Amino acid sequence: MGDFDNRVAFITGAAHGQGRATALALAKNGADIAAFDVGVKIEYPAYAYGTGEELKSLKAEIEAMGRRCEIFAGDVRDDKAVTAAVEGTIAAFGKIDILFNNAGICAYAKVHEMTDEEWNAMIDINLKGPFLVTRRVVPYMMEKKSGVIINNSSVMGLRGGNRLSHYTASKWGLTGLTKAWAIELAPYNIRVLSIHPTGVNTPMNDGLAAMEGKTPEEIAEASAGNLLPVPWIEPEDTAELVLYLASDRARYATGSQFVLDAGLLSV
Repeated sequence: MGDFDNRVAFITGAAHGQGRATALALAKNGADIAAFDVGVKIEYPAYAYGTGEELKSLKAEIEAMGRRCEIFAGDVRDDKAVTAAVEGTIAAFGKIDILFNNAGICAYAKVHEMTDEEWNAMIDINLKGPFLVTRRVVPYMMEKKSGVIINNSSVMGLRGGNRLSHYTASKWGLTGLTKAWAIELAPYNIRVLSIHPTGVNTPMNDGLAAMEGKTPEEIAEASAGNLLPVPWIEPEDTAELVLYLASDRARYATGSQFVLDAGLLSV
């Protein structure tokens, strides 16, 4: 028996990185998974997009564990795609117990050089996307008076970042949504939390470095923010935190921010 037997998790940005690691960890612990990812190349930033092949391999890996997995290709900015995925999940599983708003992008830009398109893409994917997904999922959670929503923010959702004003704004906004939703949804026994990782060893990490013409190790060394002697954490580290927060062991935690920063925010 697993901690998440008979539970269903809807995960955005599930094809790789933190989303994939969390989907696999939840499935290993008994959950059925609805995996949502863009599935095609996006214009900005032109790296690290989840592919349809990754979604298919995730489904195969989860089903090999004896769990069910439905995959949905779509952009979190597209309400029609989001609605279709949520309705497809309900048709397949009958409910959604856990929502992990994980899909997101990051890129560097100086404020005086940033284009409207860069600003809009960052805000729409990182902030509007979680709103669109949550708006469609919440009515089903309200109906059963139970649910957990976990928003993947960032250490930049609790501090500032150099050449990251659009990213920082989106992640602070997600922190604010977490607090507001926790208040609004508590009467329905729906918990809402945000997590705040430091840099994570994902394709995004590689993509950001490539945009700077550097290696991920060089980027980590230049930022030098973690107190612990590690350049970044692993996707599985994020997954372990999500597992705890989504479980009954954290049943009284809501509206709070959980930091997984290797000490970055301590200085």
